[in-house]
Amino acid sequence: MNNWLLEPLQFPFMRDAMIAGAVVAAMCAMLSCFVILKGWSLMGDAISHAVLPGIVLAYLTGIPLAAGAFASGFTCALATGYIRNNSRVKEDTVLGVVFTGLFAIGLVLHSRTESELHLDHILYGNILGIPPEIFWQVMGAGALVVTAVLIWRRDLMLAAFDPSHARVLGLPVRVLDYGLLSLLVLAVVAALQAVGIVLVIAMLITPGCIAYLWTDRFDRMMLIAVTAAVLSTLTGILVSYHIDGSTGACIVLVQAAVFTLSFLFAPKHGVLLRRLGRAAH
Repeated sequence: MNNWLLEPLQFPFMRDAMIAGAVVAAMCAMLSCFVILKGWSLMGDAISHAVLPGIVLAYLTGIPLAAGAFASGFTCALATGYIRNNSRVKEDTVLGVVFTGLFAIGLVLHSRTESELHLDHILYGNILGIPPEIFWQVMGAGALVVTAVLIWRRDLMLAAFDPSHARVLGLPVRVLDYGLLSLLVLAVVAALQAVGIVLVIAMLITPGCIAYLWTDRFDRMMLIAVTAAVLSTLTGILVSYHIDGSTGACIVLVQAAVFTLSFLFAPKHGVLLRRLGRAAH
């Protein structure tokens, strides 16, 4: 067991992957708790797809790819809010229309642009080969997102759980919503460069779902989500090393396995334990 755990750590690329993966997991897990509370599960999916045209346009104009991705992702969020507030179409439907449209624009731009920008790296990431500049971008974004969430978590939680009560208390609910959207876009852009679209979506949804099955208290929910996400990420990276498999897919599979076990055996809302309790009662 010690060899299984320690052998991969001999390699610098594995150490970098585990550090970056843990930071991305913690950052996304904290946000996933708010995503679950607000019913924004599709928002992370939408933003992660909508950044593609911004990445291509940033490449064409010579500006940093992260800046273009952030602008494109935030445009998606703003467009979704505007259409939702000015039409009878529901938010989940609007998200589907906006992010598929932006993703299609990105695909067209990418197909018409001669570049070394490989779409596979955007879709699936390359956590085992993170360049130093991307590594430090992930570290910086992770520190910013985690710090902001810890400082404003109570206001963000109240605005997410009961916006009417938050308004009565004088909290700027709209500002908090846009602030949370900004953090979500920043996390997606930072994580996307390291782990790809597919893993970002899983990290923004699954940890919050796991924690939601274990507790009804928000602070405890956030702690459980971060713990589950970080351990799943580290385990997935180790498994991928030993079986020579896709790292992102291994991480997602470990997270799915943890969710399945939580769904069945979580003491608060696990299906099997709840049924056993009813039978005993």
